[in-house]
Amino acid sequence: MQQTYQKADGGFLEPQALVNICLDNVKEHQTMAELVLGGAPGLRLQTLIRLRWVAVIGQTGAVLAVRFGLGFELPLGACLLAIVLSAWLNIFLSWRWSPTHRLSTRAAAFLLGYDILQLASLLGLTGGLQNPFAFLFLVPVTISATSLPRQATLALAALSLGLASLLVVFHLPLPWSPPGTLVVPPLYVAGLWAALLSGTIFSALYAGRIALEARQMQDALIATEMVLAREQQLSALDGLAAAAAHELGTPLATIALVAKELQRELPNAKDFAEDLELLTSQAMRCREILSRLSNREAQADTMFQQLKLTVMIEEIIAPLRGAGIAIAVDQPSAPEHPEPILSRNPAVTYGLANLLENAVDFAHARVEVEARWDAATVSLTIRDDGPGFSEQVYARLGDPFVTTRKGYETPEPGDGHQGMGLGFFIAKTLLERSGAQVSLANRRAPAHGAVVQVAWTRQEIAAP
Repeated sequence: MQQTYQKADGGFLEPQALVNICLDNVKEHQTMAELVLGGAPGLRLQTLIRLRWVAVIGQTGAVLAVRFGLGFELPLGACLLAIVLSAWLNIFLSWRWSPTHRLSTRAAAFLLGYDILQLASLLGLTGGLQNPFAFLFLVPVTISATSLPRQATLALAALSLGLASLLVVFHLPLPWSPPGTLVVPPLYVAGLWAALLSGTIFSALYAGRIALEARQMQDALIATEMVLAREQQLSALDGLAAAAAHELGTPLATIALVAKELQRELPNAKDFAEDLELLTSQAMRCREILSRLSNREAQADTMFQQLKLTVMIEEIIAPLRGAGIAIAVDQPSAPEHPEPILSRNPAVTYGLANLLENAVDFAHARVEVEARWDAATVSLTIRDDGPGFSEQVYARLGDPFVTTRKGYETPEPGDGHQGMGLGFFIAKTLLERSGAQVSLANRRAPAHGAVVQVAWTRQEIAAP
């Protein structure tokens, strides 16, 4: 545990700090992507081109089927002209830019706005909102909601609804046979407009929310993977330290030997005695340090990789003591079953350390850790005497970017990270990957504080 979170200066890197570092790396990678792509990493040009080709083929088929299949009169030339303009735009875009080109927000919004205008022109030539294909107004707005900022989506939704409102009044008759015999009541047209309005708003909000949650989950999972990658890198340092100890052992032995020879052979060695003794002592000190580093390789045997549950708890708690909060550990005084022996698992230790750190951060004076086990299960319960889980986030605890810490939404200069709402998500994810069930609750009145219980089946958590 101490090796996992130890910093270069000998202190310990807290789990929340590790999360913040990884989240900063995620944001840095996103910024680099934006610089490379020339804007926000939004829609690919090829995606819009393919969707527009689908629209061109569908519109052409519908127009020709109505004119020649059903025999309804409609302004065929004007309709085909509007479709050809979309096809020409696709050809131009494919020739001008590569298929992998990423569009800026403004360019993507402009192209989607063109699609709305082109659809409105076709509907205006074929009956306006009376045309059953009027629902296609939803498509560009939904695409924008999933990939573009809210301002662009609002602008496209306003354009779509504005054109739909104009089509209620200004449009050519709906193609029918004989022409003009089908008269749709105004009330029904108003209902179509209201349905289009509500459908546009609902689709934009729903698709936008789903896309936002997907992006947040992706960022959170990237941060989780970075945490695990850092754990693996820190573990790999032990092997590098052992290799360095092996390689530096011979040069240090040579330095110590030469220093002793100089003390014995030089005629005026007394003048340099103090310096030579210092050189010898420092060489011996370096050898002792390297010896301890090389012993880590010997410690990485099966016995060292296994530890009792209570020992693991104490290792996790040790860096948190001295913060002004009393941490009490309760365990069975006379357990009926032997204490479980666990394998060292960075994911489990990180997850539990994060939960304990949160408890210490929010506690007023005391945190209690209760360990229980029997023949089938192993559980840890963490209680604090703080304010407990807030009602506004209780139902969403475990989701990424959910926090009540001050300074997250509007951080003040110089405050640094106050909590990004990722620590608990990562801790819960890692613990659940180890087979644990994590449950949350508030303490019953008159007591106050939060209660977190982590439970495994003994088969899943115990070392083989």
